[in-house]
Amino acid sequence: MRLAPRGLEPDRVLRKILPRSLFGRTLLIVILPLILLEGVALQIFYGSHLDVLSRRLAGSVAGEIAFVLDQAALHPASSARIFAHAGQRFQFRFHFHEGETLTPRGLPHVFGPVDTDLARALRRDLNRKFSLVWNGPPGMIRVDVQLATGVMTVDVPRKRLYVGALYIFFAWLAGVTILLLGIAILFLRNQVRAIRRLALAAEAFGMGRDPGPIRPEGAIEVRRAATAFNRMQDRIRRFLTQRTAMLAGVSHDLRTPLTRLRLAIAMLPPDIADTDGMNDDVTEMERLIGLYLTFARGEGTEQPQPTDIALLIEDLAARAARGGAAIALDLAHLPQAVVRPEAMRRALSNLLDNAARHAHRIVVAAAPEGGQMLRIVIDDDGPGIPAERREQMLRPFESGSAAGTGLGLAIARDIVAAHGGTLRLDTSPLGGLRVAVTIPL
Repeated sequence: MRLAPRGLEPDRVLRKILPRSLFGRTLLIVILPLILLEGVALQIFYGSHLDVLSRRLAGSVAGEIAFVLDQAALHPASSARIFAHAGQRFQFRFHFHEGETLTPRGLPHVFGPVDTDLARALRRDLNRKFSLVWNGPPGMIRVDVQLATGVMTVDVPRKRLYVGALYIFFAWLAGVTILLLGIAILFLRNQVRAIRRLALAAEAFGMGRDPGPIRPEGAIEVRRAATAFNRMQDRIRRFLTQRTAMLAGVSHDLRTPLTRLRLAIAMLPPDIADTDGMNDDVTEMERLIGLYLTFARGEGTEQPQPTDIALLIEDLAARAARGGAAIALDLAHLPQAVVRPEAMRRALSNLLDNAARHAHRIVVAAAPEGGQMLRIVIDDDGPGIPAERREQMLRPFESGSAAGTGLGLAIARDIVAAHGGTLRLDTSPLGGLRVAVTIPL
C-alpha cells in the first residue's frame, strides 16, 4: 500500500486551509451549504432555463432580420415600405450604406450566452457576412450585414435579447445571501464572544490572576459552562484560603516548640552540652520548615501586577554577587510583565542560588520572545545535570547533593507554571546547566 507524501496528507492540507478559530469554522459551516445551494440554483436557472430562453430569443431576432432582408431582395421596389413596416412591427431600425464593404470584426464577448447565441443564429439564418457591435447606440445592438450593393445596418433593441428576470434573479440571490450572512455573523459573534470570554477568564485564573465571576451568556451549554466555572473559582478560592490559614497555624505550632528548645539550650551550661551544635540543628530545622511551608503554600494570596523584570534580576544578581558568585547579565530592553513579584523573586532566587552553589561563573540573559512571552536563561559552568535525570530533578525532594532539600527547582517550576509559563533544563554553552524560563508578558 503506497502512502501519500507527508506534506500532502489530506488532514494536514485541511488544517492549513481551514480557519483556526471557532468563529471562522462555524461561519464556514454556514457559508459552504449556502454557496452550494446558490451554485445549484445558478446551474438550474443560468445553465438550462436561461440558456434555452437566450437561444430562442436570439433565433427569433435572427429569423426576423433574415426574413426582412429576404423580402426586400424579392421585392426591390417595395424595400423601403418593407423596412419601415418591419421597423414598426419588430422595433428594428434599418440604415443602408450603399457601396460600402463590411469591415471584418471579432465577435464581442458580453455577460451571458446571448452574444454567442445571436452570432450562431445569424450565421445559420442569414447566409451572409455580418458583424456585431455591442456598444452601438444606447439600448441597441447593431448588426451590420453585407448585401450585394452595400451594407445594411440593423439596430436591435437589447430588450429583445435579454431576459428581464435575469437581473431580478441575481439581485434577489445576492440580497438573500448578504442578509443570511449578516444574520449568521451577528448570531455567531454573540455565541463565540461568550466562549472567548470564558476561555480568557479560565486562562487568567490558571495564571493566578483573579478575573472575578463572569456573566453567563450565550447558548444554554455556554451558560452552563460559565456557571460551572464561577463555582469552580469559588471552591478553589475557599480551598486556598483554608489551606493558607491551616499552614499559618502549622507554622506557628511548629515554631513554638522550636523556640522553647532554643531557650532551653541557651539556659544549659556550656560545659554540659554542645550548645552551638544544638543551635545549628534548631536553625536548620526552622529553615527546613520554612522551605516546606513555602512549597506547600505556593504563592499565597499575592496578586499579579506589572513588574520590572530587569530590575528584579539585577537586584537578585547583586545579592548573589555579594555572596561571591561571578554573575554576568545580558538584559535587553525588557517590557514589564504581569507577575506576582515576590513569587517570581522566590523562583529566580532559587535558580540563582542553585547555580551559585555548584558553579563559578553564571550568565543571566533575558529578552522578549514573539511579542507575547519573556524568556529568561540562566547558564552556569558547573557540573550540570545528566539529561536522563533532568525531569526527575524537577520533582519535590529530589536533590543532587546531600546538603540540598530538593525543593528549589520544584518551587521555581511550580511558580513559573502558575504564571502560565514553562521551565526547562538543558545543557549550557558554558559546560554546565542551562535553565530556560518562559513566562507570558
